[in-house]
Amino acid sequence: MYKTFHRKKIVVTFLLCAVMFFGLIGRLVYLMIWQSEYYMEKAADLHERERSIKAARGRILDRNGVVLADNRTVCTVSVIHSQLTNQEEVIDMLCKELNLTEEFVRKRVEKFSAIERIKSNVDKETGDKIRAYDLDGVKVDEDYKRYYPYDSLASKVLGFTGSDNQGIIGLEVVYDEYLEGTEGTILTLTDAKGVELEEGGEGRIEPISGKDLNISMDVNIQTYATQLAKQVMETKQADSVSILVMRVKDGELLAMVNVPEFNLNEPYTLTDTYLYREMETETEEYGEIVKKKVKVPATQEEMTDKEYQDRLNQMWRNGTINDTYEPGSTFKIVTAAAGLEEGVVTTHDSFSCPGYVIVEDRKIRCHKVGGHGAEDFVQATMNSCNPAFVTVGLRLGAEKYYDYFKQFGLLGKTGIDLPGEAATIMHKQEAIGAVELATVSFGQSFQITPIQLMTTAASIVNGGTRVTPHFGVQVTDEEGKAVEVFQYEQKENIVSEETSATMRYMLEQVVENGGGINAYIEGYRIGGKTATSQTLPRGSGKYIASFLGFAPADDPEVVALAIINHPKGTYYGGQIAAPVVRQLFENILSYLERMDYN
Repeated sequence: MYKTFHRKKIVVTFLLCAVMFFGLIGRLVYLMIWQSEYYMEKAADLHERERSIKAARGRILDRNGVVLADNRTVCTVSVIHSQLTNQEEVIDMLCKELNLTEEFVRKRVEKFSAIERIKSNVDKETGDKIRAYDLDGVKVDEDYKRYYPYDSLASKVLGFTGSDNQGIIGLEVVYDEYLEGTEGTILTLTDAKGVELEEGGEGRIEPISGKDLNISMDVNIQTYATQLAKQVMETKQADSVSILVMRVKDGELLAMVNVPEFNLNEPYTLTDTYLYREMETETEEYGEIVKKKVKVPATQEEMTDKEYQDRLNQMWRNGTINDTYEPGSTFKIVTAAAGLEEGVVTTHDSFSCPGYVIVEDRKIRCHKVGGHGAEDFVQATMNSCNPAFVTVGLRLGAEKYYDYFKQFGLLGKTGIDLPGEAATIMHKQEAIGAVELATVSFGQSFQITPIQLMTTAASIVNGGTRVTPHFGVQVTDEEGKAVEVFQYEQKENIVSEETSATMRYMLEQVVENGGGINAYIEGYRIGGKTATSQTLPRGSGKYIASFLGFAPADDPEVVALAIINHPKGTYYGGQIAAPVVRQLFENILSYLERMDYN
């Protein structure tokens, strides 16, 4: 009985062992055959270390192939803790070559991590010196840093990139998907302790460079327009000056200037204009103590983080697309075009200007106190007569005028390929009474962006085709072959060719014999309109002088808009803004003829 039980126990034990053995064999076969790929990947992950290689960002080129944004080779210096054989020597060397504090370097060198970055954007010469020390655990990888050959030129248009090589503002962010490229990887094998195996070699997945962006800007026109803007800003002690230059027929932007600009190679360094703090002070006015905020000089170090960031945002801001303003008399181009198109006015209509016009309970004055007397509509446009344009606006009526706002594209955005475009700030249609309609007719009581104003005016005088202002022309590969050519929306017949021709004629008269005579150039046919608008609140004593001009007047090719914000002394657009466009045209019209962009 006992022997039988014992034999059964042995058999059961044997069977259990056999089952376990074959189970283990089966599991091993399963892991080796069906799961081999999974565990090979796990093993590789355990013994492979990765370091990224930045891709060269695509360049930005002007219309003639001039490089506006490029790359410089820099280095990223890192340490691998497990491979360090002499930490003190490494710390001393890195402090010396990178000009870093011992506390900063030691903290990173002694940190137990797979790889610790010490410093990026190190110039190549310094990187080569560090590499020459040949110290264990110190890695120097070549990298790319964005570089702008012209420093501040078109800074608010081009934009810049961050430490991750991605666009922050301007064209750099709008076309980031084309410019950024694809990062590569350096793969190295390590032992169980994380020490690199020399015999394992080094694997590389090469980065793919970004594509080049070709834009419509002409660096020569941009440079000259910038010089003009700086000159007038200094002589008139203005807060800022903007100049826009665009091809009338297709919306290609040749220049966009917003001075003061900033250095694209040091985008986080505030320029002198923005080194201030706002402080509250008490002052006596008319026998009373009032509190006012004043600007006092400051350094970046004296600012709070919020103040510093606010100043940066102001410095980077592109006023021609991000900000709106009351356009003043340049907007009479829109009122005139709508009136002519609707048939409520002709060039021969007569007006009488006593120096004001009464609308409901409001007395709206003309800029000429004594009035212009009897005049036809062409003369009223030449004189920039407010009462005449109020009359045209009232003839149109709020509903019809609002319809033309829609037809001209004024209620939306232009669709320009730059970030942060602001929309027109306009009364709701039901809120437009007689007074509101009257003030809108000569460019007050609403706000518009400079780019919207210029685009609308260009579309009125080009035969009636609404264009989309833009910089992006095409994307090309390393060999210069087009990868993508950009197309932009156009809307035809926003006005008839007849109305467009009449507008060209009237605006040419403004320059030849009217308020825009300071834009006249012997031998060229120039059309345009002046404006002088007051900064809100009324009575602030601050004005915006502007002039919009185009040439040739009979068949426009180029349009320009100059805006001078808060000039000191003389502030009339015809006296200080028209000469800016004249000087611009004197310099670029013959150049454009030679370049033959068509």
